[in-house]
Amino acid sequence: MKKRVLVVGGVAGGATTAAQLRRMDNDCEIIVFEKDEYISFGNCGMPYYLGEVIQERDHLFAATPQSMKEKLNINVRTFNEVLSIDRKQKSITVKDVRSNKEYQEHYDTLVLAPGAAPFIPPIEGLEQSNYFVLRNIEDMDTIKQFLEKEKPSTCSIIGGGFIGVEMAENLAGLGLNINLVEASPHLMGVLDEDMSEMIEEN
Repeated sequence: MKKRVLVVGGVAGGATTAAQLRRMDNDCEIIVFEKDEYISFGNCGMPYYLGEVIQERDHLFAATPQSMKEKLNINVRTFNEVLSIDRKQKSITVKDVRSNKEYQEHYDTLVLAPGAAPFIPPIEGLEQSNYFVLRNIEDMDTIKQFLEKEKPSTCSIIGGGFIGVEMAENLAGLGLNINLVEASPHLMGVLDEDMSEMIEEN
């Protein structure tokens, strides 16, 4: 019997892992589960699309479910959310979010690459304001529509990591007045302090 590999999450980590596994093993069965519509997109490219540095939306995508199937024989199931894992039975429970039907799939190897949920700070009145998160393509499209329709002049960005700094750069490039808020002592905490200070000066 063929070895069966299930991958939970189809963006950077999941899609890259699935592709690498195929290069290592031509015979195993690989299935990728992604609860959203899109896979294998450049997270750090989204701010540059919003800032109109990247002109074509399609340039954000490294692969599609169709190309993964045709080039690598990887089965990608979008709109399929993994709900639970039964490690004893080596199975997962999956929900097709379009039909709400649940089903089980068995695995020999399970790879978890589900990404993360955005942290929304407990700010009073936030629900009544124009606030957005940027985690996936759907979030990006929502922000893009708001920018084009409402043409805001100011924006506060909470979070001074990669995406926050890139959003500040790109929205400033569109002419918005930006407030960038970060809880820790420096922006871009992955960098040394002297490097972070250079970013803060800009």
